Amino acid sequence: MVGPRRQPSRKGSMADVPHDMLQEIKRLEDMFTVDTTKLKAITDHCISELTKGLSKEGGSIPMNPTWCMGFPTGHETGTFLALDMGGTNLRVCEIRLPEEVGEFDIIQSKYRMPEELKTGTADELWGYIADCLQQFIEYHHEGEKLDQLPLGFTFSYPATQDYIDHGVLQRWTKGFDIEGVEGKDVVPPFQAAVAERGVPIKLTALINDTTGTLIASAYTDPEMRIGCIFGTGCNAAYMEHCGEIPKLEHMHLDPQQEIAINCEWGAFDNEHKVLPRTPYDVIVDKDSPRPGQQAFEKMIAGLYLGELHRLVLVDLHENPNVKIFEGQDISALKKPYSLDASFLSDIENDPYENLQETHDRFESMLKIKCTKPELELIRRLAELIGTRSARLSACGVAAICKKKGYKTAHVGADGSVFNKYPHFKARGAQALKEILDWTTGRDGKPLGRGNDPVEILPAEDGSGVGAALIAALTLKRVQEGNLAGIRDPEAMLRGTKAEKPGTKEVEPNK
Repeated sequence: MVGPRRQPSRKGSMADVPHDMLQEIKRLEDMFTVDTTKLKAITDHCISELTKGLSKEGGSIPMNPTWCMGFPTGHETGTFLALDMGGTNLRVCEIRLPEEVGEFDIIQSKYRMPEELKTGTADELWGYIADCLQQFIEYHHEGEKLDQLPLGFTFSYPATQDYIDHGVLQRWTKGFDIEGVEGKDVVPPFQAAVAERGVPIKLTALINDTTGTLIASAYTDPEMRIGCIFGTGCNAAYMEHCGEIPKLEHMHLDPQQEIAINCEWGAFDNEHKVLPRTPYDVIVDKDSPRPGQQAFEKMIAGLYLGELHRLVLVDLHENPNVKIFEGQDISALKKPYSLDASFLSDIENDPYENLQETHDRFESMLKIKCTKPELELIRRLAELIGTRSARLSACGVAAICKKKGYKTAHVGADGSVFNKYPHFKARGAQALKEILDWTTGRDGKPLGRGNDPVEILPAEDGSGVGAALIAALTLKRVQEGNLAGIRDPEAMLRGTKAEKPGTKEVEPNK
């Protein structure tokens, strides 16, 4: 739910803040505040960049076609597996889609992703994953004779796909660095490791978690139009008509056919034409592993929010005109990435008038004793960085809505920043209202919870349920003869329940 539109409850008192610090707070407010005019300019530029990403020439935003064609109807049935390969865990799910519309049953197991695997060999990686799948099947289906179970594999690493059951890894992220995998299709070695162990699994769809978020949310809520991740990183996926995608023209697809686009919009405005970067954003970019990349992400994603806050505090301490942390050792604060987004969350959540919790955190974590005025500045700075993140995030959502002409829509969002950062939902909703010029809510009701024309809501489980649903949708369209983006339709059905004539598996629309 988008929370009530109110300012954070604790007002704080600036009465005892010295003049030099008040001036500094005013300077930071001017630097980090994004007004309505700027929000609209960012949104308009984002629309043109999304369009450019779909063109033959391409642009900064990759706009990857996913070969997930169309939304679920809610009538899909059958049993499917989902595999989610994250940075720390491997999750295996079995999802049963019953006759009831939009319902699902799920059983799941988590397996630790051993650290040494991340820098080991490709054979070790795929072997370990196949072992986990084998354990899961043996535990839940002991002694059963099984058809080949269709699997949706959530592989949330940058990959290009010519087919839905294919994915060439562009580069490893999340601490993985396994030689001989980048630049190659990850599906054949995975499938070979599974076959070697005799596990009855058929990889049907390789997906990105954001696409899964879109599909899982649409399955339970037909108003869902966009899936978003606002977490350590940021991303969005939505349905585009093939006729609007010039880079797929050579495939002669039905122009009305919908295909999910994985935007990878963290790369928006890498050219620095429109985003209001501060000197601190420039430093974050310059000192990052890939300078010049992911410009949008570096201003809104959880990985960078704490670092921005830290850079400002260090800069103020080193400014002779501002008296902050005077005479104190700030060496702990000088360590890059020593503050994370949860640190900012805690500051904004501090319920005490005298910001006692923030005072204690600075003392225990950073060995810095803060005065009351310093605490007020720290709190205001956290609000400014958190608010800017939410407002810029809303520009991306508004851009897709304007591009597609959505007057009303639900947006399914996941990720730690969306789920845990205080006021993120309400600040995002306020920005959407400004960008899209809302005066009244749905059906003429007052704006607010449940009535906003476009609402950002908590998503369903994209990497589990979403992956299974995409496997179901893929088999359904193979059965219907819609074979775009399917490498080998016969092989995909072979041995599965869907191959048998008259099967009810993934039944077409009722």
